Amino acid sequence: METINYSQLPNNKILCVDMKSFYASCAAVMMGQDPLTSYIAVVGDTERQGSIVLAASPKLKQEFNIKTGSRLFEIPNDPRIQIVNPKMATYLRISTEITKLFHQFVPKEAIHTYSVDESFLKLDGVESIWGDAHTIAAKIKEAIEREFQLPCAIGIGPNMLLSKLCLDLEAKKKGIAEWTYEDVKTKLWPLSPLKEMWGIGSQVQKTLNKMGIFNVGQLANYPLELLEKKFGVMGNQLYYHAWGIDLSELGAPIIQGQISFGKSQMLLRDYTDPTEVKHVLLEICEEVARRARHHGKAGRTISLGIGYSRDELGGGFYRSKTMEGPTNITMDLYETCLQLFKENYVNKTVRKISVSLSNIVDDSEMQLNLFELDRPKRRELGYVMDRIRSKYGSDALLRAVSYTNAGTARHRSRLVGGHKA
Repeated sequence: METINYSQLPNNKILCVDMKSFYASCAAVMMGQDPLTSYIAVVGDTERQGSIVLAASPKLKQEFNIKTGSRLFEIPNDPRIQIVNPKMATYLRISTEITKLFHQFVPKEAIHTYSVDESFLKLDGVESIWGDAHTIAAKIKEAIEREFQLPCAIGIGPNMLLSKLCLDLEAKKKGIAEWTYEDVKTKLWPLSPLKEMWGIGSQVQKTLNKMGIFNVGQLANYPLELLEKKFGVMGNQLYYHAWGIDLSELGAPIIQGQISFGKSQMLLRDYTDPTEVKHVLLEICEEVARRARHHGKAGRTISLGIGYSRDELGGGFYRSKTMEGPTNITMDLYETCLQLFKENYVNKTVRKISVSLSNIVDDSEMQLNLFELDRPKRRELGYVMDRIRSKYGSDALLRAVSYTNAGTARHRSRLVGGHKA
């Protein structure tokens, strides 16, 4: 069996702090209740039965199996259960205050806010002040509970990957846990199914299963060259992550080489007319292109996902197309998506659309085309539109399709984080 020499690798002390059922816990505290004993579901819109559960309190998860992604109509009619709309602006404000609390323990540059309810903290250099990593984690957990009455879990590891895996696989049950490189073989390798591993989705799991790989240990001991042949750069990541190796710096994408820009949208209603689907598709392409421009990037591969309504037994398709040159021009993305839609759509009701741009390069690598002399102008126009929206709001400039019944951009511009403020 192959083995890795961990002595050559970075061995930091990194905390991954996760706020337990953050939205539901905030809602509980705001109503003067204990987040750990109340039964609360935060849903996107309490008026729509098909609305998605954004957060469920721990008790609701345990006793009723209601979790993030469940639907409002799945919540049983029980007098103990409280169903509330989100207050996103308040949740974001609380998240910001929690980050300020972290500043009491580590310098600003040692904090990476991964999401509204999850952060990484690098402890190197502050242990002489506060004590070892476990002691600091306990102090932070206690401070959050004291100041905000909110519960959290903390994973500790030598890099971002292992601290996150420790959090998901052990600390969420125990409160605080620590993994070292020595724990990889005993704690990480037995993990199955593979999609329980951070960074592995159901599609990748399916492919790995077909290759005879069913747990992380089998992935770690699969020939690296065969994984790279099958998955490219991602195969290299899968292999080294299975060994608990992550060389990314704090604040960098944890899965390097898999950088992409994407947007997935669950539609507010069933869309039966393909023309209406194309209207929303244009809005989503606009947002994906804007995100790429914001980072000064362009991409060559466009992926389109279409999910059909549950009423028609679900299903859908996910297809990709690689263009001749990299782009971040909205209409380039849209035209490629239209082609993929035309080739793969069957006459069904659409409920979900996702678009992503991958195979990323710096925007400076976008090439001129002799047959498209207006290309530099189209590219610059995108940046100008971004600047106007940044200054005057996301609905300051909208395409005409956003004013049709199918458009969703006007509705979404009034939301915070995609949900009610």
